[in-house]
Amino acid sequence: MPLSDSPLSVAAAWLPVVIHDPFVCVRNLVNTFRFQWLQSIGWMSLWVGTLAIVPGAIAQTADSAIDPATPVSSVSQLDQNLQVAPASMAQVTSVSQLSDVKPTDWAYQALQSLVERYGCIVGYPDKTYRGNRATTRYEFAAGLNACLDKIQELIAAATADFVRKEDLEVVKRLQEEFAAELATIRGRIEALDVRTATLEKQQFSTTTRLSGEAIFSLSSAYGAYPGGNASFINNTNTNVLGGRTLISPAAGRDAEVVFNNRVRLNLLTSFSGKDLLITGLQAYNFGASSSVLTGAGVLPNTGNSLASTLGYGDVLFGSSSNVRLGYEAQFPTVNPQNLAVQGGNNSIQLYKLLYIFPVANKLTAFAGTSAEVSDAFPSILPWANEGQGAVSRFATLPAAHRVSGGTSQTGLASAAGFIFNIAEGIDLRALYGSVNAALPGNAGFPGTPLGAGIFNGSYVVATQLTLSPSKNFDIGLNYAHSYHQVNILGTGLSSADIGAILFNPTAGELARGGGIPLFAIADQGIQLNTFGASVAWRISPRVTLAGSATYIQSELVNVNASTNFLSWLVGFQVKDVLTKGGSAGVIFGSPLHRIGTGGRAVDPETATPYQAEGFLNIRVSDNISVTPGLFVIFNPEGFEENRTVYVPVIRTTFTF
Repeated sequence: MPLSDSPLSVAAAWLPVVIHDPFVCVRNLVNTFRFQWLQSIGWMSLWVGTLAIVPGAIAQTADSAIDPATPVSSVSQLDQNLQVAPASMAQVTSVSQLSDVKPTDWAYQALQSLVERYGCIVGYPDKTYRGNRATTRYEFAAGLNACLDKIQELIAAATADFVRKEDLEVVKRLQEEFAAELATIRGRIEALDVRTATLEKQQFSTTTRLSGEAIFSLSSAYGAYPGGNASFINNTNTNVLGGRTLISPAAGRDAEVVFNNRVRLNLLTSFSGKDLLITGLQAYNFGASSSVLTGAGVLPNTGNSLASTLGYGDVLFGSSSNVRLGYEAQFPTVNPQNLAVQGGNNSIQLYKLLYIFPVANKLTAFAGTSAEVSDAFPSILPWANEGQGAVSRFATLPAAHRVSGGTSQTGLASAAGFIFNIAEGIDLRALYGSVNAALPGNAGFPGTPLGAGIFNGSYVVATQLTLSPSKNFDIGLNYAHSYHQVNILGTGLSSADIGAILFNPTAGELARGGGIPLFAIADQGIQLNTFGASVAWRISPRVTLAGSATYIQSELVNVNASTNFLSWLVGFQVKDVLTKGGSAGVIFGSPLHRIGTGGRAVDPETATPYQAEGFLNIRVSDNISVTPGLFVIFNPEGFEENRTVYVPVIRTTFTF
């Protein structure tokens, strides 16, 4: 008989199933012995295969003390006869010990399970199984007895924890006693089922979740511009409009305590579980304008900022300055794409629309019509958080991230790029951005000051390489090449941001600017090459030392004039101060300022500006934090004549 057809092999193949379902086995046993007990040896072998009850005793030798010719009159007699078998059997613990069983045999896996999982098989003294021999009636009875013992063992284990009748009576009495309460609970469950079904039908989206942030701040500023410096091109210097006689620029004034806010709602949508569409709405109540242009009727008065009130705002918009809060928009009330009024007064606007999706195992792409450099490039600085970290614009992010409107905070730029995780600890990211991608026609200055189209006008190509040589040390290296249709840096960090390269216009250049020196200087194409580096060292789980530096080379396209700019900072942050999740930081550095000129460019600055800042972020709860902070600016905007500025801030942030 071949191995695949032998009763022993069939039994071995079926026994694991029987052990898992002993109740079915018992039923089969009863039916079997009711009708088939007196069948022939061949039928017995078939039932062995059906019952699959081949424990150790079923593999005894043909030479055992059981004599097939001797009738058995009692179970005890059968047991006595079987006592001889174990002495000649050898218990095996692995199917590999059976020399005549090969991995290619049909029943190999079944035997392996019986031997190694259940321990139900014994072999001959010579370590063989002899699966081809037919089983006898005695072997069948012995196997049946051992299988029933195994079944009883399994049943006993399965029913050991069955509830007793007395326990059921107690439960019944408790059910009757608390019938009213149970009915109430049942009613609540049914009501919840109805509400759940309603929510499922009326839910906003199955693919989108909502997150949000609300920031409130009390702030003021002291140390106003004293006035009288015609070389300082600021929001009170009307000499930039032309005229034969120089006019002494008006002084600024200290700011009152103001109450500002910014609210952001972000819809995060995933269509595949691996992609992400970010749709962001925001509203804020910041204002800004330049008295130079509002007084001349060029631009409407759209309120004041801390910077423009003190007299340290830029000459065009009154917003770019050293005196800026971290969460204040770069252009709060004017769209620089077309000089139209927008934002402010808590009007709702789209500030982010960005889609991020995987391309390959380590490659992710992104594209959007309203994006920020900070959406793609991670900041190395530990306090780089507008709601929880540093309180000033200068300290929050390095200038290399902000150049060319990279962090306008109003979604000024359209951008596309990639994120490439080269290896563990090495991350490369790059993007192409345009602040005029939505405009079909280029009307020039002042119609479309930044240009038009994706490729005709202002643009930036930026990249960042992030290195983490150890778990406690991070390095970020930045480079950006930019072209702007107008003479600006686009960082919002200094009044020199607008009219970045100053020069004395010729008569022809003045004529093209309508006879206004400001327009002759501003309406010039400029190229920028920006280099940046940031480092963070976690000297302990709670303390991080960090710093960054940005160097900008700029030159005009049609005028022989160039100016270089520098900005740097260093500081440290301590986590879990006062409350778990809170932090405190101290930062010192030099805001963006001119450090060299070439060609016809002039540098009116007389001193290097410096800024010192401290903040304490107190986590009131998981969703609420309060951050008192103060930053002090020495030689603001690069002029030693300017008074030291003090800006106290109390910021409260709600996240949900």
